[in-house]
Amino acid sequence: MLETVRGPRQLIVGEGVAQNIPRVVAENGSRVLILTDQVLLRQPAVAEIVAAVREKVEVVEVFSDATPDVPLADVALAVSVAAEVDADVILAIGGGTVIDLAKIVGVIRRHGGTPRDFYGESKVPGPTIPLVAVPTTSGTGSELTPVAVLTDPDRELKVGVSSVHIVPDFAIVDPELTYTCPATVTAHSGIDAFCHAVESYTARPRAHGPRDPVEQVFLGRNSITDHYALLAAERIARSLRRAVRDGGDTDARADMSYGSMLAGLAFSHAGTAAPHALQYPIGAATHTPHGLGVGLLLPYALDAARDAISDRLAVLAGVCGLDVTDASDAEAADTFLAWLDGFLADIGLPPTLADIGVARADLPRFAEMAAGVTRLIQNHPGPNDTASLTAILEAAWTGDRTRHLLPPSRDGDRGPDRPVSAQAGSG
Repeated sequence: MLETVRGPRQLIVGEGVAQNIPRVVAENGSRVLILTDQVLLRQPAVAEIVAAVREKVEVVEVFSDATPDVPLADVALAVSVAAEVDADVILAIGGGTVIDLAKIVGVIRRHGGTPRDFYGESKVPGPTIPLVAVPTTSGTGSELTPVAVLTDPDRELKVGVSSVHIVPDFAIVDPELTYTCPATVTAHSGIDAFCHAVESYTARPRAHGPRDPVEQVFLGRNSITDHYALLAAERIARSLRRAVRDGGDTDARADMSYGSMLAGLAFSHAGTAAPHALQYPIGAATHTPHGLGVGLLLPYALDAARDAISDRLAVLAGVCGLDVTDASDAEAADTFLAWLDGFLADIGLPPTLADIGVARADLPRFAEMAAGVTRLIQNHPGPNDTASLTAILEAAWTGDRTRHLLPPSRDGDRGPDRPVSAQAGSG
């Protein structure tokens, strides 16, 4: 047995816990850099947090120019603001973009250099300045993961900084901060969290030596990550559609906050796999949202690995509320994959790469680039050579699969909480 669990020093989750933010920040420093974006800064709940922090600490500076996908230009600007105020603690309020930006700013603030010095796994030499992460979406899990994803203009795909030293010190997860999240963002961030859960649960298990948990970040699945992943999949499966349809559904919002958090704990060790590796070049080329891309690719990647993971897909079918009591593993896997098609359609995801503007001629190049993202692609439970990855992309481009695609469900086909089987519609 060789396992490890990574997470913040303290995770605080539940409705109303945002009131603890000023005290937690003040206990970690007196010169605060708050990172957020312009849209969030205009939200009353976020404005109240900023005002409360100002009352509690000596110096507060707000950087609210964070833009999607963490371009290196944003990092340079935020680092300069941090230096101007001599920041000794960072408060990140936002989605994955804002929190990932905060992580890399903390690295450079403590260790100097540029983001390029830390690309890859375990390149950060030690702890960074304290980071308090407050998510306003339910999806990336960045508030408790050891990963920051950046966009480098000199590279054709997104790049990652992965290190145990960039896990936020405190994660404060308050579902109330997600109530105003728009439906599209709810869908894209929520399906990203579902992918984290499923990719972690189906990740290839790998043998390790005693030094690996320190020298590597993503290590493949184990019994601990399985536990978190299944709990996350259950919550997200029953609540994502509801949160998309009605942002004021507080029970669904709570489920999504918990599900995203649990999925983040799962993939902090297990890692993600082919859908994430393939989305890196596709997202960079099409400028489409990360969650949209990984969600679209998920069923095709699982299809390609079905023979190796049919037993795990069968477990996922049961966790997601499908009636597979008397089914074989292969039958239950088919039921889950058919349900997944409808689930994605229900939240508005397009079914093919062609639908998001991917050129078919680019597929082999994208597959080759994804094959080079070793820390992710080694987790794919099926064949992961370039030809096999190209085949996944071809299937995702044409929509041609080996199984029957079920049509999306219609509102009113079922109650919002009732588990469904593949026979009952798309689910």
